[in-house]
Amino acid sequence: MTISDHIFQLLKERGMSQKEFSEATGIAQGAISDWKRKRTNPSADKILIISETLGVDPSVLLSGKTTESKKAKSTDYMILSSGSEEKFLVETYQDMDVDSRKRLMEYAKRLSNEK
Repeated sequence: MTISDHIFQLLKERGMSQKEFSEATGIAQGAISDWKRKRTNPSADKILIISETLGVDPSVLLSGKTTESKKAKSTDYMILSSGSEEKFLVETYQDMDVDSRKRLMEYAKRLSNEK
C-alpha cells in the first residue's frame, strides 16, 4: 500500500470526508483527489500535518503498521463524543496556526499548574 492508501484508509475509519480533511490540514482538495486518483503520495512537508490531523504517528502513514504491529511505535488514541467540549477543543486546536497552538498550550500548562 502507498502512503495515500494509508491516508484514505484512516479517513474511512474516522468517517472523515476529503473536504473535512482538506479543511483540517489546509491541503487543497485537488491535491488530495490526485493522491487517490493517480495513486501518488503527498510531499514530505505534508506528512506531519496529515499525521497530526489523523491522530497517528508518521510511521503509520509511511509503513502502514498500526499499534498492533510488533515493530510499530505506540500511539495513544482518544475517542471523543460528537458535540462534546473535548471534541470542540481538539477541533479548534487543529484549526489554529502554529503560533496560536503554542500560545494555547502555554496557557493550558499554566492553568494546570494552578491546581
